[in-house]
Amino acid sequence: MKLAVASWLNESCPPPNPPIHSRDKTGRGFYNDATARLLCPVDFDWANTAAKEGIRNYEPNFQVTAHSWPSFVYRDGEYDREDPTKGLFKGSFLVRTFKHIFTSPSSAADARPDEELPLEPLPKRPRTQGERRTRSDVATLLGMRSVQPRAIAYSAVQLRFALSSCGSWRNLDDDFEHDQFYIYIVNYFEHPPTPTAKASVDALLLWWNR
Repeated sequence: MKLAVASWLNESCPPPNPPIHSRDKTGRGFYNDATARLLCPVDFDWANTAAKEGIRNYEPNFQVTAHSWPSFVYRDGEYDREDPTKGLFKGSFLVRTFKHIFTSPSSAADARPDEELPLEPLPKRPRTQGERRTRSDVATLLGMRSVQPRAIAYSAVQLRFALSSCGSWRNLDDDFEHDQFYIYIVNYFEHPPTPTAKASVDALLLWWNR
């Protein structure tokens, strides 16, 4: 994922400055504005100097934890305090990550937040000599006929790690716990607290499965 995320970011307009290194992750995370904007908790505004400095300096009032959604889970990174579910889990990078992992890297290349996410198994064709097996087989191997909440949660964790400055996998990234992040997402989909929340989740899953 780290190579794909670097490519997506470097191809964005305007491109990140400095560019995202494809392999060395030390310049990612909150050290680069491009990745920081996506990782920034929705409780804070990365464009605000006080918030930016507070996060980078590990100030107590600006802790980055799994208790607050990172901006990348929202469509266009926009969080509406009056309607917190608006655009939730519709972020374009999240959609692209899901496609990269569960359908194929090529299907993620031009993914947009509002396009369909077909998961029906594609007709198999003979592979040409030397053609590599790709991740397009993952959904079929797992028997996925539709987008499942835990697959969305897994994709979000993988994207969060790819955006971070962590050089190798670890559950705890400073104060952010990846396993807790996964659990919160699963609980959001699988244990909605009210009928209204359940209807919102159902509509969101329909969106993912169009």
